[in-house]
Amino acid sequence: MSEHPENLRETVRERYAAAAVAASSPAANGGCCGAGPVAPEDNFGAALYALAEREELPADAVAAALGCGNPTAVAELREGERVLDLGSGGGIDVLLSARRVGPAGKAYGLDMTEEMLALALANAQQAGATNVEFLKGTIEAIPLPASTIDVVISNCVINLSVDKPSVFAEMFRVLAPGGRIGVSDVVAEDRLSPAQRAERGSYVGCIAGALSFTEYRDQLAAAGFTGIELSPTHQVADGMHSAIVRATKQSGPTPVDS
Repeated sequence: MSEHPENLRETVRERYAAAAVAASSPAANGGCCGAGPVAPEDNFGAALYALAEREELPADAVAAALGCGNPTAVAELREGERVLDLGSGGGIDVLLSARRVGPAGKAYGLDMTEEMLALALANAQQAGATNVEFLKGTIEAIPLPASTIDVVISNCVINLSVDKPSVFAEMFRVLAPGGRIGVSDVVAEDRLSPAQRAERGSYVGCIAGALSFTEYRDQLAAAGFTGIELSPTHQVADGMHSAIVRATKQSGPTPVDS
């Protein structure tokens, strides 16, 4: 990685801040990282959500949907569960999660961008959501106690992190035993080197920072996860795929290799 990690983080923050402002404008219609208008066939953004889901949410939450999938559709959320969305943006996945877990559950959103947090809070208020909470912070240092979350979701955000091992370690830490993850992210085919990934798109464009399938599995396993599954859903660039990522923090002691 040629650019300094802190510079990359600030570039990502600035792009998402601009996307939050654009999402609340009359002409809002965003793609991944504010990449442009979303058509139904596009690989990023609100078009990846069912029309019925979009219609039940505030327009600004839908306009700020910048992801590469719909993690709430694969996380199998249940009544009463505690859900954490990493990089929650305008709050679309938090609001959908809050509906699924019901009044007995709770949905947290974590974002590092003041503008996105302000937009998410306004969207939650408009939606009348009472079982949501938005937190400011980074996904590499989640501001929640250990073992307090049942499900961690994220939508095309982990690829933007400059320290992915820390993200996976933090996900594992905050999950309660038996907890699970349901993540949508961009993942590269193993044949592509980091340089080849960068040729296909920028870091803030959700491409250059993507892990390969093998790297993703290995880093999740190193953090302690089991039952790891990566399932590609659609291609977003040559050799680059949106993928559903599932894994579990097992209830018992972590097995020790003999």
